[in-house]
Amino acid sequence: MTEIRFYHLTRQPLEATLPVMLERTIDRDKRRAVVLALSEERVEALSAHLWTYDDRKFLPHGSRKDGFAEQQPVWLSVADENPNQAQVLFLTDGASSERLGDYALVCALFDGNDEQAVGAARDHWQAYKAAGHELTYWQQTERGGWEKKAAG
Repeated sequence: MTEIRFYHLTRQPLEATLPVMLERTIDRDKRRAVVLALSEERVEALSAHLWTYDDRKFLPHGSRKDGFAEQQPVWLSVADENPNQAQVLFLTDGASSERLGDYALVCALFDGNDEQAVGAARDHWQAYKAAGHELTYWQQTERGGWEKKAAG
C-alpha cells in the first residue's frame, strides 16, 4: 500500500512549507510530484508563488495553463491525474485522490489553525487507514521542523 504522511501545519502556512517539500522531493529524492488543489484559482496562486518564493532558487513546475505535463517535475492540478508520472502526490486544502496507489508517497498538508481542515484530515486518516495504507502524522515544531506524532 501507499505511504501517506499527514503534515499538520501550525507555525508556517502552506506557501512557506510546500516549496521546501517540493525542493526536497526533486533535488534530494530525484522524484517528480503532483500537487492537487481544490480550484483553478488556487493552482494559479500556488504556481505564481512557486516562481517568486525565493529569488535565489528555481523550482520548475507547470499546470494545465502551461501544458507539457510530461516534462514538468512538478505538476499543479485540480484534476485527480498523474500526467508527469510522479512518484509523490501532495494534497492541499483538503483535496483527496482516488489514485493513491499510483504514488509511492502521498503528503497531505493541512492547516492546523482551521478546524474544518483538521476535521477533514481526521476523516481522511480514518478512510486511508481503513483502506490499509501506511500512515504517519507529523506536526510542525516551534522552529518549523517536523516531529512524528503518530503512526497508523
